[in-house]
Amino acid sequence: MKFPWFRRAPLAPVAQAYRDGTDPRVPRKTPVEELRFLVLDAETSGFDPAKDRILSLATIPVQSGTMQLSELRSWLVYQQKASITDAVQVHGILPSETATGEPEQAVLEELLPLATGTVLVGHHLAFDVAMINAALHRHFRIRLRNATLDTAQLAMHALEAFRKTGYPGQRAPSLDEVCTHCEIAALERHTAPGDTFTTAEVLLVLLANLSRHLGRPLTAGDLPLVTG
Repeated sequence: MKFPWFRRAPLAPVAQAYRDGTDPRVPRKTPVEELRFLVLDAETSGFDPAKDRILSLATIPVQSGTMQLSELRSWLVYQQKASITDAVQVHGILPSETATGEPEQAVLEELLPLATGTVLVGHHLAFDVAMINAALHRHFRIRLRNATLDTAQLAMHALEAFRKTGYPGQRAPSLDEVCTHCEIAALERHTAPGDTFTTAEVLLVLLANLSRHLGRPLTAGDLPLVTG
């Protein structure tokens, strides 16, 4: 017996297009020059994806060793119940500012086409992904399905100073630590556009360093990608 009322409603077109156009698998032999990266950063009301919210978000595409500056996007996200928290004291986004932001769903509707078919990149990216996934679940009943690349983990592959030692408790380097080691001047730290731009710079430096170390062009298999 069929119960048509149990069928799930179809996904919104923007969500369906994202799912159809994004394969979480990346063949190991794919040249890195052919990968499309989308670097992102989110500033949030706190550190719990179950109850906190995204206050600002930024993205920038990187492909073929080039940061596509003209396509840097950033959003201030409207949140009705924003308040002063420890996180807000770091990034400085006040409730009066988020009151003028764009609706969260509208921001996600712009983000999904940008993310379609890309490798997502960020520093300590798992938190940003968790926050975005919580928002996507609220509005579209989906999660991100992209392959991901954490520049903190990439630094541990590409830079001798941060290589894994096997000692218990070793932590991945912070963005500031990687910038200092690579002599990169961090831009507007603890803002979504600034951290996105800085992470994109770090990505390019680390890829170039790893390629020099291996003595050949990189492939996807050389990177610490996390794939579905």
